[in-house]
Amino acid sequence: MRRWSLENFDIGRPLGKGKFGNVYLARERQTKFILALKVLFKKQLEKAGVEHQLRREVEIQSHLRHPNILRLYGYFHDASRVYLILEFAPKGELYSELQRCGSFSEDRSATYIMELADALNYCHSKKVIHRDIKPENLLLGANGELKIADFGWSVHTPSSRRSTLCGTLDYLPPEMIEGKTHDEKVDLWSLGVLCYEFLVGKPPFEAKSHEDTYRRISRTNVSAGAKDLVARLLKHNPMHRLPIQGVLTHPWVVECSTKNLLPVNISLSL
Repeated sequence: MRRWSLENFDIGRPLGKGKFGNVYLARERQTKFILALKVLFKKQLEKAGVEHQLRREVEIQSHLRHPNILRLYGYFHDASRVYLILEFAPKGELYSELQRCGSFSEDRSATYIMELADALNYCHSKKVIHRDIKPENLLLGANGELKIADFGWSVHTPSSRRSTLCGTLDYLPPEMIEGKTHDEKVDLWSLGVLCYEFLVGKPPFEAKSHEDTYRRISRTNVSAGAKDLVARLLKHNPMHRLPIQGVLTHPWVVECSTKNLLPVNISLSL
């Protein structure tokens, strides 16, 4: 594997700020290749006791190859910082886009859900559970395609950050809140929450109870097909959730999505 250093890059404008550092637009000097450079401060990582987690996340993300997963090309470090060399997603954060639009159309929502389900299906086949699927961790590529950007290392622009209570908690499945063992089905729950938020503009669990959530979605002017998908994913018992393959073949997803998926192993440059 190539050895990188800061000398290899021209650094451009900041793309985002986070708890442990910043992300910058950058260009590899030799090839002029545009990318994103995530700079994390070792002191802050150590203080939070998360170096092991970083190592694990880097290990995971560097081995994933999927059009809807942000590529991690490599990494290097110096005395005080760790640098992650990442794919640049020109259209920015999905969360900002959702805030701008208020909510998404059914076609757009179904397309994102299909892209996300395809990426998660790929992750799960590699025994990777994401556990933190939410709009803040999703970016948009040059053609508006969705990219899972964060395997445990959220870096946000301050304006698009939620407080923990109405943020990640909305996306936590019951088995994680209850401290039970969990598997890849946690990502199915998050997919249901995400689908609801795309269509309605806010997450469902600001409601007081699950019954309240179902009442809330039944009151919205969302199509029967979309309601059916959300209801099948937001099952308290993980075993009862619609499996990821079922999401990809769900009539609403198939009919409304504007994307016909290529099998992942087909080179997109063919």
